[in-house]
Amino acid sequence: MANASADIVIDGGEKSGSGTIVRMAVALAALTGRSLRLYNIRARRAKPGLAHQHLTAIEAVREVCGGTLDGAMVGSREIVFRPGPDVRGGSYRWAIGTAGSTTMLALCLLPVTAYASGPCVCRVEGGLFQDFAPSFFHFQRVLLPALRRMGLSAEATMHRPGYVPRGGGVIEVRVEPVRAALRPLALAERRGRPRLRGVALASRLAERRVAERMAARCNDVLRGQGYAAEFDIVNDTSSPQPGAALALFAEYENGCVLGADQAGAPGRASEAIGEHVARALLEDIGTGATVDRHLADQLIVFAALADGVSEFVLPAVTDHVESNLWLVERFLGVRTELLGQRLRVTGAGYVRRQAHESLDPRADGS
Repeated sequence: MANASADIVIDGGEKSGSGTIVRMAVALAALTGRSLRLYNIRARRAKPGLAHQHLTAIEAVREVCGGTLDGAMVGSREIVFRPGPDVRGGSYRWAIGTAGSTTMLALCLLPVTAYASGPCVCRVEGGLFQDFAPSFFHFQRVLLPALRRMGLSAEATMHRPGYVPRGGGVIEVRVEPVRAALRPLALAERRGRPRLRGVALASRLAERRVAERMAARCNDVLRGQGYAAEFDIVNDTSSPQPGAALALFAEYENGCVLGADQAGAPGRASEAIGEHVARALLEDIGTGATVDRHLADQLIVFAALADGVSEFVLPAVTDHVESNLWLVERFLGVRTELLGQRLRVTGAGYVRRQAHESLDPRADGS
């Protein structure tokens, strides 16, 4: 496959060298109609190549756009993806088969299904709460409200929580495609004192009061800095295994929402989770950021597709931020400007690609 031709070639070992490059490169290829050769997949990870969750995500994109994938199997370090003629609306179901992240798969699909021929209903089974992936609560309560401000109507429902190692969680994401370019997102500053709210979820752990203990310790830390949060306490019995997750959100008057979360893990005390989540959110608040450390990189692809200049302040410039900026510049030819922690993205004004139409920045000299 090393000599396979493609419109665009991406070295997956660049920047973060992570699954972010896999998911976003395939999503952007589907949107622009350009064939993609991706090699050195996840080269900087301890176990390089495609894992189940990455494979399921790119297979999902292939399915909704009617494309083809060569070399796509668990462990593959190189693939060739050729998008189909159009992104189709409809109902879809995917099972990751492990505790791999359902929200990461949804993040891969969102920019693609936003421009489908009709509404999409996507049901995904796998993990909802684990380390190194945004939680379902962050996806539902931070990302989707920000996208609604940009004109993308999408809703997410958790039918069953799922945790490491068994997975078994189920989410459903409903996307109403946009009919014009997305609006830019202007989050240049925060206004007012935030209202703090959160969710403390525990599955099959009610007798140990795990949800209550996480929330209580979180509030202990917050009160030390002059804050207090209102928590929804959820004791679940539907999950196939015990597990827990805590999420906390700071909501500002002008619509800025910052979030922090952590899942349970063997040997991780409820109180340690509560303390970690409180300190993570306080740290992002203390930077003056208008988006949190997870939303910072998730918004970039949507800002690049929007018609106009989006602006937000990052808590830090992570390797995921750098990866996504690099990818949108390669695929969409957009201009990005990072001044300290302030990011400006001049979007491409993307509208739905019709059958057999390719969006190639080289066509207009960009």
